[in-house]
Amino acid sequence: MSPVLLQGRGIGKTYATPVLSGVDLALHAGEVLALTGENGAGKSTLSKIVAGLVQPTHGTLTLAGEPFAPVSRKDAERCGVRMVMQELSLVPTLSVAENLLLGRLPHRLGFIRGEALNEAAARQMALIGLDDVDPRLPVGALGVGYQQMVEIARSLVGECRLLILDEPTATLTSREIAHLFRQIELLKARGVAIVYISHRLDELQQVADRVMVLRDGRHIDTRPMRELTQADIVRRMVGRDVHEGLDRDVRPRGRRALAVRGIARGSTVRDVSFDLHAGEVLGLAGLVGSGRTELLRLIVGADRKESGDVMLGESDAPVAIASPVQAVRAGIGFVTEDRKSQGLLLPQPIRVNATLANLGAVSRGGWLRRAEEQAEVERLRELLRVRSDSIEQPVNELSGGNQQKVIFARWLHRDCDVLLLDEPTRGVDIGARADIYAQMDKLAAAGKALLMVSSDLRELMSQCDRIGVMSAGRLVRIFERGEWSEQSLLEAAFSAYAAAERHVTLATAA
Repeated sequence: MSPVLLQGRGIGKTYATPVLSGVDLALHAGEVLALTGENGAGKSTLSKIVAGLVQPTHGTLTLAGEPFAPVSRKDAERCGVRMVMQELSLVPTLSVAENLLLGRLPHRLGFIRGEALNEAAARQMALIGLDDVDPRLPVGALGVGYQQMVEIARSLVGECRLLILDEPTATLTSREIAHLFRQIELLKARGVAIVYISHRLDELQQVADRVMVLRDGRHIDTRPMRELTQADIVRRMVGRDVHEGLDRDVRPRGRRALAVRGIARGSTVRDVSFDLHAGEVLGLAGLVGSGRTELLRLIVGADRKESGDVMLGESDAPVAIASPVQAVRAGIGFVTEDRKSQGLLLPQPIRVNATLANLGAVSRGGWLRRAEEQAEVERLRELLRVRSDSIEQPVNELSGGNQQKVIFARWLHRDCDVLLLDEPTRGVDIGARADIYAQMDKLAAAGKALLMVSSDLRELMSQCDRIGVMSAGRLVRIFERGEWSEQSLLEAAFSAYAAAERHVTLATAA
């Protein structure tokens, strides 16, 4: 086995309570160590300690045999330790090129050399297969999936001895994941050590050499991946058996709850029409950039549509929805894919975030009834197993998965007839994911209509009654349960792009 690159002894971190206690680890050059555990188990805290973002309360680290105690991210990066975080740290108003080479901008006499900057950025993006991204584009104009790839590309600029990837594929589809895995193999061949954090156990089995399990801030086990099954890993993570229900009967489909007719916005969403029924879960699959998220945003009025109508119930009269506030009043809830910037009031407590969309239910005469609010939030916290000190804990102190549960609690409290879910289990561990699936089942059984976007085809195939596939802004097909396979869904996802390429080829030949 290759020499140990990073070693930790007795690593601990205490805030109000201990979040890490006496953790030992060893990471070898050229290996991938999968770091897994439930949300709140301490994975991100341990990773941030290694990356210099958090200082340990106890314990020591060594890097290549030398003492290693980074006091900042830049300090760690100078030693070749880099981290791609689950929550993106890009500057949305800067271009892709500027984000990639921030701090290394080519310049002459104080002026940035724009052409050299864009050429260097294009080369860097090509390393992970994103030759089609214009480096001059503002990062904020890209979808979250592309932003994730930009973040990964940025981490590979300069010397890299140890790379930490925190949920790197949460918003990526199979094509982007394949590019990422090829880069991981190349990095391993160069002797780069990789810590890979993910709740997608099938990915861990593909990419990891060993798996390290944390539970409640403690080191449970580290074993070679080849010795473990997914069930073994889950039992170590949660201390119990978890069943995801990969096969299910079709739910009874009720009356029409939502109708979309000819909705469009430029080339992003093109003439999309479909019906959503009470009691069903309709999934939306597609590649990153296919228009899935944009379609949901048009429905709830977060973006302005250029044409098309939205109808509620069995009425054929269009509903005027020009903002998310109007959508909520009409009975449509929306779990966004970007919880950090669009879903949560980060400095506010769980209590405020959970009741925000329906204050009328916990107030009377314009006055908040605090006891009722606290009782309702405590119920939701217990229902969704939100790990926190109390309902007064600010959500920015929670792990990413527990933040996602708080958003889900908000819409359970609102009790909307139609719920749009954009990557609802992104960054959520397998135990918590099963809890969210159970709540989705209960909502559907109660006659609610759910429309779910996910980049995880396995999730869609296990949870949905029908799956619509977006390709190049169009809804190309809707599959009934029993009709689909992973291959057929992928072929549909690529279909509009392939047709466009054939059209270009024929036009060029002519």
